[in-house]
Amino acid sequence: MSSLGELRDIARSSRRHRNEKGLPRPKEKRDNLAAYVFLSPWLIGLTVFTLGPMLWSLWFSFTDYNLLQSPIQSPPDFIGLENYAKMIQDPEFWNSFRVTVTYVLAGVPLQLGLALALALLLDKGLRGLSFYRSIFYLPSLLGGSVAIAILWRQVFGKDGLVNAFLAIFGIDAPGWIGHPDYALRTIIILHIWTFGSPMVIFLAGLRQIPDMYYEAASVDGASRPQRFFRITLPLLTPIIFFNLVLQVIFAFQTFTQAYVVSGGTGGPADSTMLYTLLLYRVGFLEYDMGYASAMAWFLLVVIAAFTAFNFWLSKFWVFYDD
Repeated sequence: MSSLGELRDIARSSRRHRNEKGLPRPKEKRDNLAAYVFLSPWLIGLTVFTLGPMLWSLWFSFTDYNLLQSPIQSPPDFIGLENYAKMIQDPEFWNSFRVTVTYVLAGVPLQLGLALALALLLDKGLRGLSFYRSIFYLPSLLGGSVAIAILWRQVFGKDGLVNAFLAIFGIDAPGWIGHPDYALRTIIILHIWTFGSPMVIFLAGLRQIPDMYYEAASVDGASRPQRFFRITLPLLTPIIFFNLVLQVIFAFQTFTQAYVVSGGTGGPADSTMLYTLLLYRVGFLEYDMGYASAMAWFLLVVIAAFTAFNFWLSKFWVFYDD
């Protein structure tokens, strides 16, 4: 019979062997359980309000489903890929896609360019930097609100502030929002105006660039443009890439500005019919939730494709220290 000390040594060896295998200790199990308890509200919300609706939407995209019918009492009719085939032949779909891509390709670069220029200006150590940073960040907080979109209609309307200013110089300008050639441009300007968020990120990135690089460049006689293009811009490319990916995603999801400025019609002549506005109209005004779900998943694929392309392209222009 083994002594008590030998049995204690065997138990210690068994626990050590169990822990070496990576098995959790009782205290670790309690900690893990507590973590899951605290995370449970978020996990429930993720399942109920995100993953669940996404799976239902994916199923609806293969069905003929009217929003007014109950999916339990009157199950949707499975029609396969007909909704996706309908998109290919739908001229309204392609027009909204063209308008949205134009909005993204024009608005995002101009917004990031303005944000970078202001970040470079604020990085010079202006007096009252916190005040200017707050003022410039304010449009990002207000740009997506209904109030600002309504104000935008007043600014670019026929009798708006822009035309009142041009009238001083004897220019009889059109109603910018009511003209098919200019309506989308006013929404793009509104998007550019919300430069505050990328500007703050650019400013944080500029503050991370070591001064020794600029000091060495000054000793070598580098001019200010040379220091910008040889030092600032290469070291800032990870921040530019981060802002680019985020702003492209946000731009594809733009809805409020186009809805309010156009009065929910996407006019004039569908010139401001962004993709999300058409999706809203199909799903919640025409009640064709099957087709709207297919459109939503197509938008998801497009955003994923743009993001993947940006990640692939970043290999050729984003500079990392390593």
